[in-house]
Amino acid sequence: MPKHDYTKDDIRQIVKDENVRFIRLMFTDLFGIIKNVEIPISQLDKLLDNKMMFDGSSIEGFVRIEESDMYLYPDLSTWMIFPWGSERGKIARVICEVYKTDGTPFEGDPRNNLIRVLKDMRAAGFTDFNIGPEPEFFLFKMDEDGKPTMTLNDTGSYFDMAPMDLGENCRREIVLTLEEMGFSVEAAHHEVAPGQHEIDFKYADALTAADNIQTFKLVVKTIARKFGLYATFMPKPLAGINGSGMHINMSLFHDQGNAFFDQDGEMQLSSDAYYFLGGLLKHARSFTAVCNPTVNSYKRLVPGYEAPVYVAWSGSNRSPLVRVPNSRGLSTRLELRSVDPAANPYLAIATILEAGLDGLKNQIEPEDSVDRNIYRMDAEERSESHISNLPDTLHNALKDLSTDPVMQKAMGPSLYRSFIEAKNMEYDAYRTQVSKWERDQYLELY
Repeated sequence: MPKHDYTKDDIRQIVKDENVRFIRLMFTDLFGIIKNVEIPISQLDKLLDNKMMFDGSSIEGFVRIEESDMYLYPDLSTWMIFPWGSERGKIARVICEVYKTDGTPFEGDPRNNLIRVLKDMRAAGFTDFNIGPEPEFFLFKMDEDGKPTMTLNDTGSYFDMAPMDLGENCRREIVLTLEEMGFSVEAAHHEVAPGQHEIDFKYADALTAADNIQTFKLVVKTIARKFGLYATFMPKPLAGINGSGMHINMSLFHDQGNAFFDQDGEMQLSSDAYYFLGGLLKHARSFTAVCNPTVNSYKRLVPGYEAPVYVAWSGSNRSPLVRVPNSRGLSTRLELRSVDPAANPYLAIATILEAGLDGLKNQIEPEDSVDRNIYRMDAEERSESHISNLPDTLHNALKDLSTDPVMQKAMGPSLYRSFIEAKNMEYDAYRTQVSKWERDQYLELY
């Protein structure tokens, strides 16, 4: 979505011209869940003067009860009117940054944290970090109470057309709505698994891209409900079929253009591209906890379902963690294939960028590319090629994160502490459950 340099007066005029009656003040919690405070238009001036207060202690991972008063400062460039629900006046949204009562940015706000990491990037001599996300999701039918069932909306597969793809009308409506809201949609298609869909939109600078991912999720869920469907970004809702990923295409820019491109470099990649790649591979096991943040994420990261499970890179095949797509020039980019759509995009992009910047700072050389199918290599062959595994559980990913000061710096002390504490509790709660598989496997055997 393009950003606009709206002034306060611009917003007031738009509200008047478009009959906006309510504004949703959107922000994101520790877990990447969109939160919003809805205000009537009578509160517009209070909002524009940064005087809109809310209770931060009610938001997961924010603050304790004794320091709960916080302010929402609107980023006017994110102002947007929703193309639905306008019977009694339109509803607009603006994404906000969370501030403390002393007028300083709240360090527990993931969006503020990404803004901080982008300053590190500029200090290192770069101007932009562009992100092109590829989020996937499943569409399930809903029951009469509006709850999701486990019944998929179709039996289609990769690039299928109707009548196999019953989600096509829903997906088309999502694309049209996104375009109405200013998104530039590049592709929309059925994915490999039944009921699974992917919509790719144009790359943007890192902060805008993270905002776009959050807006995208909201639109997908809203439009799906209109069709009696439930859209979920859960990484692996069903066993035995592919899970949902969110591949992240990334490129770093400086004043001379794309920092990853070098006409005369090996594979036409610059030394900056190789160092950035080296940083990604070095910190991959640590940022997995952030990019794959749920117990369920690790049901997707298993061999046999196209998701990467090995720390390696390639220019030609899709089994490694990082792929270098063929485009060169301004489009030169790296594609990180492990990220899933349950990730908090602000946190995920912050850790990915800081990992790459560490590679640049310390000139970390990546191992040689692996241009054969890693899934067909045995453990000894992988070891000879210096290929390690991604963590296989949230517990192991958190252990890796806890030993990596660079990734902790990427999150900042407040978010890191809250994240580790909350995710350890999540894993402990999972560990105490007894699944149907265990009962089927062991109850009668023992």
